[in-house]
Amino acid sequence: MRALGHDTNRDPANAPHVVVVGGGLAGMAAALTCTDAGARVTLLEKRGRLGGLTWSFTHDGLVMDNGQHVFLRCCTAYLDFLDRIGSAGDVFLQPRLDVTVLRPRAGGQPQTAVLRRGPGRAPLHLAASLSRYSLVPPAQRALIGLAAIPLARLDLEDPALDNQTFEAWLARHFQGQEAIEALWDLICLPTVNLPAREASLAMAAKVFQTGLLTEAPAADIGWSRLPLGVLHGERGLSALRKAGATVHLGTAAEKVGSTPEGTFRIFTAAGDGGLQADAVVIALPHNLVEGVLPPEALRKGMRPSQLASSPIVNVHVHFDRQVMDLPFVAGLGTQAQWVFDRTAASGATRGQYLAVSVSAADSCAGVASEQLASETVASLGDLFPRARHAEVLGSFVTREQHATFRASPGSAVHRAPQRTLVPGLAVAGAWTSTGWPPTMESAIRSGRAAARAALVGAHQRAYMPLATGSRKPEDLSDTQEAE
Repeated sequence: MRALGHDTNRDPANAPHVVVVGGGLAGMAAALTCTDAGARVTLLEKRGRLGGLTWSFTHDGLVMDNGQHVFLRCCTAYLDFLDRIGSAGDVFLQPRLDVTVLRPRAGGQPQTAVLRRGPGRAPLHLAASLSRYSLVPPAQRALIGLAAIPLARLDLEDPALDNQTFEAWLARHFQGQEAIEALWDLICLPTVNLPAREASLAMAAKVFQTGLLTEAPAADIGWSRLPLGVLHGERGLSALRKAGATVHLGTAAEKVGSTPEGTFRIFTAAGDGGLQADAVVIALPHNLVEGVLPPEALRKGMRPSQLASSPIVNVHVHFDRQVMDLPFVAGLGTQAQWVFDRTAASGATRGQYLAVSVSAADSCAGVASEQLASETVASLGDLFPRARHAEVLGSFVTREQHATFRASPGSAVHRAPQRTLVPGLAVAGAWTSTGWPPTMESAIRSGRAAARAALVGAHQRAYMPLATGSRKPEDLSDTQEAE
C-alpha cells in the first residue's frame, strides 16, 4: 500500500493554497494528494455531488449506477485511491480472470466459451483457454499467437503507434475478422471504448500489454459491491473533509487567470472576485477544459476539444425472477455487450436487476429509450433462455454522450501533459497524457501527477507528496512534471 505523508517541519500557516476545479475521480485524487502533502486545498464542483461520471440514483425503488464500471488488478493507482478513501473493502476482485462469453443462436441455447487464466506465467497463462475458445474458428485460433507475441513487444513510447488503427495492425498479423470480433474486440471495446477498426493502436497495445501479456494476474476483474455514488462520491467527500479540504458543491469555476504576482484567481458564477490560489489543478472533461483554461496554458495546436467523444449507454432491466446465474457475462453478436448482476447493490428485494453496458454506443445515439430497452430485453432473452419467460418489472436507459474521449489514431497530439505552460497550473482527467486509455485508472493517475506538477510549478517543492510503501515507483505514475 502506498502511504502519503507530510514533513513535520512544514509550517501549516504558510502552506500553499491549491484550488482544484472538478470533483470527479481525477479531481478528488489531485485534492487528496495535495492535502496529504500538507497543502491547503479548496475543491470546486459544479454538481451537488462528487464522483464525476461515476454516480448513482434511485429509480423505482432501486439504487442504480449511471453506468457499470469495472477495474483490473493492474489498476494500482485506482486500488490505492480506494484504500485512501476507505472503500477498498467494498470491492470484489477475482482471484483469477474468469469471463464467460455468450453468442446467441436462433431459438436455442447460446454458444458459450470461457476465457480463464491458468497457473502459468504471462503470456502462456491464457494458452489453454484460448486453445478451447470456440467462438473463434480453429484455423484462426491457431494464428492468435502471431499477433499476441509481437503486440507484447511493441514500444509503447513509439509515437507511430498512434497513427494507425488496431484492426489494421491485427490484419497485418494474420488475424481474421472472426478473431477480431470474438477476441480482440471483446477486450478493446470496454477498455478503449472503441472497436479495433477505430481504436488507436497505441491505446490497444497499452491495454493488452499491461493487462494480459506481461503479468498473469493483471487482468483479474474487479467491481464494486456498493453503488458507485457511495464507493466514490460519498467516501471521497468524507475523506477530503477529514483531511481538511474545503469542498464547495454546486460551485462552477468559469475561468482561471494568473496574476502579476505569480498566483491565480479562480472566477465563479457568484461574481465575488473569485478565489486566490498559489496553485491550481483543473480536472474537467476534455470538452469543457478549454473554456476555463487561460489561452496561454497549452502549447500551440493542442486542442483537447478536438479529441471528440465516444458515448456509453447503459440499459437497466429488472426481471421478476433470476435469469442469469453469473455475476457478469460478455455477449457477442448482440446489443447486450456486457451484462452485470447488480441486484444486491441495488437493494432489490424481488427478482433480478441486470445492468447492460454498451460501449462505443454511437449506433444507439438516436434510438428512443423505449425502443432501446425493448431491444435489450430481447437480447437478454437470446442470451438467457429463462429471461424469455420472465416478466420485466421495469427498465431504464442512461446515456453518457461524453463518456470518454475518442481514442482514435491521431488523438495523442491533443492529450495534454498534466503540467501546463503556466507554472503552478496543471490539468487532470482521463483524457490527459497518462499513457492509459480513458479509464478510472487514467483519471486517478492524472490527478496525482497534476497535483505534483502544480506544486512544483508554484515552487512549492517542500509540499511534494512523500511516498512510502511496497508498490514500485513505476507503478504510481505521479512523476510526470516536466522539469
